[in-house]
Amino acid sequence: MSTILSIQSSVAYGHVGNSAATFPLMRLGVEVWPVITVHFSNHTGYGSWRGPLLEASDIAEVVQGIDERGVLGRADAVLSGYQGAQEVGAEILKAVELVKLRNPKAIYCCDPVIGDVDRGVYVRPGIPEFMRDRVVPAAQVVTPNHFELDLLTGLTTTTLPEVLQAAHRLRSTGPEVVLVTSTLLADAPPDQMTMLAVTANGAWQVATPKLDRSFTGSGDLTAALFLANLLQGLDPGEAMGRTADAVYSLLKATTDAGSAELLLAAAQTQLVEPSHHFEVARLS
Repeated sequence: MSTILSIQSSVAYGHVGNSAATFPLMRLGVEVWPVITVHFSNHTGYGSWRGPLLEASDIAEVVQGIDERGVLGRADAVLSGYQGAQEVGAEILKAVELVKLRNPKAIYCCDPVIGDVDRGVYVRPGIPEFMRDRVVPAAQVVTPNHFELDLLTGLTTTTLPEVLQAAHRLRSTGPEVVLVTSTLLADAPPDQMTMLAVTANGAWQVATPKLDRSFTGSGDLTAALFLANLLQGLDPGEAMGRTADAVYSLLKATTDAGSAELLLAAAQTQLVEPSHHFEVARLS
């Protein structure tokens, strides 16, 4: 059984950050130690919310407390998502260093949350540069969306070869595995969403139908499931394929139900027995 230290936001209503990652990981049989960076009533996409933004020192206290139990070396990976401030990001990097000190085989998976095509950059000034210069180089696995890939690499990509070039450029800064979670390509059907996994040993592609809506928290879910599948020993192509099957199946169930929030409880079977399956193509 794998164990993940997941340092992310939390909401009482809905599913983003740890609220989108913890239950799905546990449903897959992964032990999760959630450390929260904020605890809001709901995600910020609603326009208003309540609740505390935790200080970097609060995160350090929780991680130290876990370490004092003598169990931090059991963590196989650290997972992080939205980082509201550079101080929080720096504390997450310290936690990564501590986990790796306790378990040198542990890996760091970073979802470099910066923005998206429909909203642009939605993090504080300085965070994109901090992600690019400090966080991404420290990670072994990164899971940007198409918008974030372009922003992190300084490239503008519209075709499959261009996205692959950008993924390899991002990988050259430190990460061993780059998962581009959602790409809309000019050289692909407009009703198709493409996911790409890129490593030094090859690249893989899986295409799923494009659902006509956006989903808050789907990126958090994707990063968590991809990491869980990697920890099970699957190669990046297989891990991506299983992730795409589960995420699409859950998003389709959410769409069919007309739910504004991911149906993690009602459609939880889709996480382990997806209704939809898609072919993974090896590109190189």
